[in-house]
Amino acid sequence: MRKLAVAFTLVLALAFCLAPAALAAGDPDPKVLKVALLPDENASTVIKNNKPLKDYLEGKLNRKVELIVTTDYSSMIEAIRHGRIDLAYFGPLSYVMAKSKSDIEAFAGLSKKGNTTYNAVVIAYAPSGIKTIKDIKGHDVAYGDPASTSSHLIPKSMLAAEGLQAGRDYKAHHVGAHDAVAVTVQSGKAQAGGLSKPIFETLVAKKVIDPNKVIVLAVSKPFPQYPWTMRSDLKPELKVQIKEAFLTLHDKVVLKSFKATAFGEMNDKDYDVVRDLAKLLNLDLNKM
Repeated sequence: MRKLAVAFTLVLALAFCLAPAALAAGDPDPKVLKVALLPDENASTVIKNNKPLKDYLEGKLNRKVELIVTTDYSSMIEAIRHGRIDLAYFGPLSYVMAKSKSDIEAFAGLSKKGNTTYNAVVIAYAPSGIKTIKDIKGHDVAYGDPASTSSHLIPKSMLAAEGLQAGRDYKAHHVGAHDAVAVTVQSGKAQAGGLSKPIFETLVAKKVIDPNKVIVLAVSKPFPQYPWTMRSDLKPELKVQIKEAFLTLHDKVVLKSFKATAFGEMNDKDYDVVRDLAKLLNLDLNKM
């Protein structure tokens, strides 16, 4: 009888430990829709730039919207996995990672004049004398977040295609956001780096980056644009409303912060190319 009591106590203790995970599922019809944006820039800047999106969604969905910027990509993935956010604007790689750990779905991606793809660039510090990707050998390379597609996965694959492996042929440094990559290279602290082409061009246009100090070595092939995703367990009617709100969005003020002209329809299969690239680099998406 004593053994049975002990066993029952252990079962209760185990159930208690597991309870938070079991209760982690989000509200299927939240009164306040929590919308996460990528931490590609300073959090206050991201939220300020996307206030028009907040206002637009509140009007379209008839409910309050809270914009959230997590500290990094991994915390954003964990937040949606535990139902703490409802919508998330992921990068392609971070979406694939989140999808492998949680029940979410991609439904829209950035579109520029009907094109739902984008490129990454490999850049170099001009005074270093680096002229080609092969010249990077023996130098320091700045990447963004480990879960970033265009500031890690794509540029790393571009270097690998030229026979350069991190740790063997160059020293890799993860410095966070895309703008941090460009600034790190411009300072000469790293002699090369990789980031999103649209973000790099914006930094040059804003005169944050001097094109005389930072040069573009190579441009990647096109990859599927950053996806908007939502929890699959949201109420079906709400999911339809959310998708429609994005696919019918043409407000230039709202779209300005995304550097897009619209949002195009996307689905999970569009990101198989990212999964294939991760396999080529032997990246374990569940452990990143």
